[in-house]
Amino acid sequence: MGVRCVAAPGSCGGAVGDTVSVQGSLWNPDVKTLILAALLASTVTLQAAQGQTAPSPRCDNGRFLADQRAFDEGAPRTDRAEHLCGTVVAVAPARHTRSGMHGFFYLSVGQGVSIRIVSDLDRMNAPAWPWVAKGDQVEVVGRYYFDSPRRQGIDWTHHGTGRTWPVEGFVTVNGTTYR
Repeated sequence: MGVRCVAAPGSCGGAVGDTVSVQGSLWNPDVKTLILAALLASTVTLQAAQGQTAPSPRCDNGRFLADQRAFDEGAPRTDRAEHLCGTVVAVAPARHTRSGMHGFFYLSVGQGVSIRIVSDLDRMNAPAWPWVAKGDQVEVVGRYYFDSPRRQGIDWTHHGTGRTWPVEGFVTVNGTTYR
């Protein structure tokens, strides 16, 4: 395998325009470092474009609020893994959607922001809905979706993963965890 030298003569083991070997003594360690840095940067950029698929290990409402603000300002709308905590401000009745029975509640995460939490009742190991009430302290791991400022929320709050979402979620209500 060869690399075309486009830097100053000698900096990549040959003259400008030469093709140099990527193996052996002609392969300059500085070029290796630059190529590895470029590959790492492109990988990080690709991961950012595809969304964050690892939630914070602890509740991080600041990260969520920053992600929400970025989407509001026009950032590419990719699904993000979020780890939130806060107080339940409203609970909605369960309803049947195209993917089964779901329960909905709204979680205050600070700075005057509340977010809709969607729980797949068919997949969660939890008592009959509603198992949250206004005023409960809740911690959630799930997928943040942002379709528009009026259509956003956290779903995939259950233990399962799927072809399009690799992160297991959960909801902890006043110390009791439901997956």
